[in-house]
Amino acid sequence: MSSKAARKPDSIETLRARIDELNLEILRLVSERAEVAVEIGRLKHSMDAVVYHPAREREVIERILAENPGPLSAEHLTRIFTEIISACRSLEHMPRVAFLGPEHTYSHEAARARFGSSVEFVPEPSIAGVFEAAGSGRADFGVVPIENSTEGSVTLTLDLLIDTALVIIGEILLPIRHAMLSRTGERSAVRRIVSHQQSLGQCRGYIAQNFSGCELEAVASNALAAQRAAEDPACAAIASASAAEPYGLRIIAENIQDVAQNTTRFLVLGARPVERSGRDKTTVLFAVPDRVGALNQALGLFARNRINVTKIESRPLRGRPWEYLFFVDLAGHRNDPRVKRALASLERKTLFLKVLGSYPEAR
Repeated sequence: MSSKAARKPDSIETLRARIDELNLEILRLVSERAEVAVEIGRLKHSMDAVVYHPAREREVIERILAENPGPLSAEHLTRIFTEIISACRSLEHMPRVAFLGPEHTYSHEAARARFGSSVEFVPEPSIAGVFEAAGSGRADFGVVPIENSTEGSVTLTLDLLIDTALVIIGEILLPIRHAMLSRTGERSAVRRIVSHQQSLGQCRGYIAQNFSGCELEAVASNALAAQRAAEDPACAAIASASAAEPYGLRIIAENIQDVAQNTTRFLVLGARPVERSGRDKTTVLFAVPDRVGALNQALGLFARNRINVTKIESRPLRGRPWEYLFFVDLAGHRNDPRVKRALASLERKTLFLKVLGSYPEAR
């Protein structure tokens, strides 16, 4: 084929015109999807059904990812469709989501990653405040940290789960990428480093190597640390890089966490249990008699029913020195026959048993 017969590449103007056409087609399809969502909302309201259905939302996104032809990545598509789902859900009902505030904390990022932007976010000054907001009805849902892959469990969250009437309806796995922020961005000006206790622990090696002479101060949240750094030029905050612009800070260094795959697991709390998704996790809380082999016998019930225990954590039993409550994560939904059978047997062998929730397992 001669060079004259070869097809000339499209001009920028031609490609932009095609994008304009595609944008209108996307608008038409998104609007049509929103109309269907409104009709679903009417049906849910007539049946008093829940608006937030995490298993269904995960199914929608996983189907999209399975059909992804590229070039957009799975992460890009997840963000896009999370926002589409969020916007359409808000036409049924605008959820209120409480989180450990203020804004730009990792809890805020986790809440946005799960619910999208089309919700009313309710920042709370403490984890206890998140429980209270969701439990009292000031918020529909609460998002709280439960454990970090580097620093372990958030014991306050575990303790608050003991007495709450809320149930766990979801979990979020958020990669944690810490940054060092200050007003000037000058490393030499830093005399004090402020952050949440967990974040200080996650960056212990970096701090020792680069800021060994600095005073360390733990505060309630990383966003509060950013506020402190904005007020004091000698103060640096460890927080998300996304907190820099809102607080007028500059980035000294990024990705300063000691473990590259640093991840925090968050729980989503709600008033009503959620249905099975086919790939679920159940969290239970129980106490066993203080006798030899009691815990082993309790855990053996899961093995006999071929149920995988993915985590076990103990907390002191209030008012009973040297006796403990056990938090256990196990594979499956409480309505799965094997799980139901194991829990019924466990209840007969324990002093106390509480199913904290069954929910879709995070990927």
